[in-house]
Amino acid sequence: MAAPDYVPNETAVADRHYVSPPRRPQPWVADRPAELTDGQPTGDGLGVPGPDQGYALRLARRFEGQMLMAPGEQTADAIAGCVGVALKRAASFGRAPVSADLEVAFRVFGFLPPAPDELLLAWRKELFAGISHPHHYAEARRLAGLVPEAVLRLPPGEVEAACDAVRADLLTRR
Repeated sequence: MAAPDYVPNETAVADRHYVSPPRRPQPWVADRPAELTDGQPTGDGLGVPGPDQGYALRLARRFEGQMLMAPGEQTADAIAGCVGVALKRAASFGRAPVSADLEVAFRVFGFLPPAPDELLLAWRKELFAGISHPHHYAEARRLAGLVPEAVLRLPPGEVEAACDAVRADLLTRR
């Protein structure tokens, strides 16, 4: 039954749930002070951005029981130093970190079997000392820069063979 004419009928307004905002006549432009208009900046100390980088810390915990630690070395220092290397590897492929990235990083510095030689242990102990402390960010960035990108691009199975030559080069750059 229809309502009489004197009864207000606003059903058309009540049925509308969404109203789009008014159209903007001007296009949006990046004109705020902190906008990156020329893309991601590059240079020393800026790193390589990549997606979901925090996941590398969770993946690193899986390696804690397998790591070869010398007396006086801290697992937290090894993880903090190698996570930067793993993130550099993952970002060079344009993806989030995976276990293979951490495996490569730990193998380069001799934290995974086979056991490293005494020279590498002494160098590594000095290089990784206290690096897990937040004030040692610059040292962690420098450590990530020590590993050549050619080594980072290798599959995990080929890294061990390449590490002997790379380690000798790294040890001479001290």
